[in-house]
Amino acid sequence: MRVFKLGGGQIQESADLPEAVPDNGFVWVACGRRELEVELEALQQFLLRSCGTTLLEPHVADLLNGHLPSTFDYTSEYDVLVFRRLAASDGDTDQVLAPRDPSELQRRGGPPVLRRIDTSPVGFAVFDRVLISVHPAGSAVLNQYANRLLNAANHPTRGNINQIPTSPADLMLRLVNLMVDGYLELRRELTKQLDHWQSELLKANSRFNNWKSLLDARIILHQLIEIGEDQRAAVQDWIESLAGWEVVEGHSEHFGGHRGLELLKVRSRDVLEHIERVIHHVHRLEQSAETAVQMHFSAQSNRTNDIMRTLTSITAIFLPLNLIAAVFGMNFDFLPWIHQPEGFWWALAIMGMISLMLGGLFWRKRLLARTGR
Repeated sequence: MRVFKLGGGQIQESADLPEAVPDNGFVWVACGRRELEVELEALQQFLLRSCGTTLLEPHVADLLNGHLPSTFDYTSEYDVLVFRRLAASDGDTDQVLAPRDPSELQRRGGPPVLRRIDTSPVGFAVFDRVLISVHPAGSAVLNQYANRLLNAANHPTRGNINQIPTSPADLMLRLVNLMVDGYLELRRELTKQLDHWQSELLKANSRFNNWKSLLDARIILHQLIEIGEDQRAAVQDWIESLAGWEVVEGHSEHFGGHRGLELLKVRSRDVLEHIERVIHHVHRLEQSAETAVQMHFSAQSNRTNDIMRTLTSITAIFLPLNLIAAVFGMNFDFLPWIHQPEGFWWALAIMGMISLMLGGLFWRKRLLARTGR
């Protein structure tokens, strides 16, 4: 468990819960699900002393649930946001899109980066002066943002001061935005992998056999779209709840007045816009994969048509020749040139002329034209 006291441009970190909240700041309690389960009683006592209330049992269950979709709920005292992240992981997390069993990972296809995307939920309980965040094991977002906060406090320049959140809600939005941006960093690798498959699908002289991997990739992309839509719905519910904060007595004073509350709304819309970009990008990846498959089969159909056209033209050229050979193969005593020494050569010359004429005609009609590949 990591506990941060924020206020007056100062940040203090400790491993124990404080006795009280700073007069001009707030407290951020960051822990894992196992830590929350073990320290739940002490945390509830701290909330009772600092906020006059405790977490309700259904919300505690939501924060401890490692498979809950993104959702938003609220009470008169605090708000709860559960946000499923999309981040690259090595497998030491609560939940990934692919099984952890190595043998199962070998059986499943798809790009490795898609199979390693971690979708573990991160839970937030937002009080007026306390933020509780529940992270999965080995959360890179927690460590990254904690280091950023401590660096901003140790180097109090104008830019770093702006990086210090002014309220628990502001801190929560910054963490959510960091999680969303974590997926945006994966776009380049995902696009590179699918572009490689598209080029393989459209190669004329190669046979694409990695259909199972492509199907698995589309299934995972469908899951990412569903997760993104849940994220969007949760943040939209949060934004709708912000509309009533300015009419609730005692809320606005903790966010820097009216300007601070407006800043929260702007930051919330910015987070929603980033989520929209993620959903749009995943949709585009899925459409690119589908388009590549359709273009592959269209190209295969065109190649088949070219082959059949060539074979049909060659067959048409040899049909008159077969007719001539059949006529001179009849069992009659009196046939032209049948008993003449030069008859064979005349027949051969006529057959050659017919072949050249039909071949030239078909070439002119582009029935025997060379197709680019």
